[in-house]
Amino acid sequence: MKLDTEYLDQEHLNGFDNYKYNCKDTGLLSIYVMHPFWDWVVQYCPKNIAPNLLTFSGFLCTVAMYLMFCIMDYDFTASDIDHPEVANLPRWTWFTAAILLFLAYTLDGIDGKQARRTGTSGPLGELFDHGLDSYTAALIPATMYSIFGRGARYSLRPIRMFFTMWNVLFNFYLSHFEKYNTGVMFLPWGYDFTMCGMIVVFFITGVAGSNLWQYSLPGGITNGLIVEVVLYISSTSTNWPMVFSNIYKSYRDKTGHMRTFPEAVRPLIPLVGVFSITLLWVMTSPWDILDRDPRAVFLLMGTIFSNISCRLIVAQMSSTRCDWFNWMLVPTLLAILVSVVSRLASLELSLLYLLCLGTSIAHIHYGTCVVRQMCRHFNINCFTIKKHLD
Repeated sequence: MKLDTEYLDQEHLNGFDNYKYNCKDTGLLSIYVMHPFWDWVVQYCPKNIAPNLLTFSGFLCTVAMYLMFCIMDYDFTASDIDHPEVANLPRWTWFTAAILLFLAYTLDGIDGKQARRTGTSGPLGELFDHGLDSYTAALIPATMYSIFGRGARYSLRPIRMFFTMWNVLFNFYLSHFEKYNTGVMFLPWGYDFTMCGMIVVFFITGVAGSNLWQYSLPGGITNGLIVEVVLYISSTSTNWPMVFSNIYKSYRDKTGHMRTFPEAVRPLIPLVGVFSITLLWVMTSPWDILDRDPRAVFLLMGTIFSNISCRLIVAQMSSTRCDWFNWMLVPTLLAILVSVVSRLASLELSLLYLLCLGTSIAHIHYGTCVVRQMCRHFNINCFTIKKHLD
């Protein structure tokens, strides 16, 4: 497969030439705790290390954590008290997850600071960072699901986890939808609290074991329900109101891109499309595809989501018109139709696995080619700092 496909046209490249970083971080935890910590850590990073190498290393830590749980708890049953035949994960698994997530979070926090230290700040770094974040937005919740398991007694059934994950994905996407219209990236407050909270939960699980989270409070309130409700409340009370308030203010004060309503909501079309199509599949599946293999379903929707998000990030950074349609929805919809008509369980699972493989390869190809094209355009390297002769 050739890696020199040019997905960006001249309008995109011209937009990147004129791009200026514009981000606001008002989170209290971020300002008073995390940024001072990252400022201290980055001092020990050699100046010959490229910022994108830090970004990619952090992403690989997340992937390693995800793959570890794929191997050891593929079906999300190891922590489920309703599946006593499945042994609990060893304590070292949770400690390893805490370390890997801490490293991923730290490396993601210092890459921009390293870019400023080395004088290598540019649009590629931001695109690379946020593009990889769009993939981890699905990988991390899927990993967290292993802590509580899929049992109905104390955790969430896969269908409820499906909606919980989409809540996370929607919130990630809204930040870039906001920047697409306002021109400013307002970092959500909940991100830092969520990452720190997950690291702590992994560590506590390593100390006390996953059975710690298998409980029920008076009124049938379980830990799974608490996590689910907290995520919904935090998004609807903090992130969503801030996003739409900032967009409204940009129109009121004429500080944003001042797009018409159809153009302003255009980025939401492919997002609603992939949500609707994946929901259609899990609701109409003849053999309950989500219950049979939730991990594969989560990976598929996370991969398509990441591709849609990356294309939006390219559009908002280059000030170009975003795509309203993503081609990955076509084979997904065809797979649903074939599954419903054939009613063959083995065929449905095979189609799901083929989609996971095909969309992953296509998405990696898209990301790799975009990065290589930008490196050629700006005459830079992605993972090394190029020495320029005076």
